[in-house]
Amino acid sequence: MKLKHVFLTTLLILLADQALKVYIKTHYHLGEEHLPIPSLPWFRLHFIENEGMAYGWKLGGEWGKVALTLFRLVAVVVGTVYLVRLSRRRLHAGFMVCATLVYAGAIGNLLDSIGYGLLFEGSDPFTLNEARSFLQEGFAGGYAPLLHGKVVDMLYFPIITDARYPDWFPFWGGESFEFFRPVFNIADASITTGVILILLFQERFLREQGPASHPTVETNSRVSDDAQVS
Repeated sequence: MKLKHVFLTTLLILLADQALKVYIKTHYHLGEEHLPIPSLPWFRLHFIENEGMAYGWKLGGEWGKVALTLFRLVAVVVGTVYLVRLSRRRLHAGFMVCATLVYAGAIGNLLDSIGYGLLFEGSDPFTLNEARSFLQEGFAGGYAPLLHGKVVDMLYFPIITDARYPDWFPFWGGESFEFFRPVFNIADASITTGVILILLFQERFLREQGPASHPTVETNSRVSDDAQVS
């Protein structure tokens, strides 16, 4: 997979991720939920804002948020160098695709963490949000300072609801459960897909593709000037 294909794939994922996030942020109230396809009741758009990592995991406090954003920034820089080096080697195309998925997802959530606090007003249930204009208002008026933005999540797939663990089930016997509960975004899905596929096919992916070889024939025969080939 060539480097230009890596960055083209990354760009397409980022465009889809950011377009959906901006749409949700500017058209949904916090906590608002809709069924975009009525025939698929398990496919929902549910707007939440995530201060931490994928699927709601987070570090505590304001310093935890800054540390997470800086970690994402370092990971993206390292990932850029890593992908450039990988593109120069004959690696399995599947591995390059998976690495690109992880890379693009990391950038997608990094953009939220760095700039969304400056671009948008706070998400309350009474007002819709509008992107702010840097040219007119600068960096004033956002809901959070630089590096403190919240990641926009909206994809919610409760495939199984109102179910209960059997009474004999350890720890949670008799309690209700829902599958799939986390609310996530396209960037989260991209990262998760890339990591899972690398884990499943790592032996095949990490085997370098060497140049094609051709059998050679060695001979100790001496060629004389009188030899003729017909």
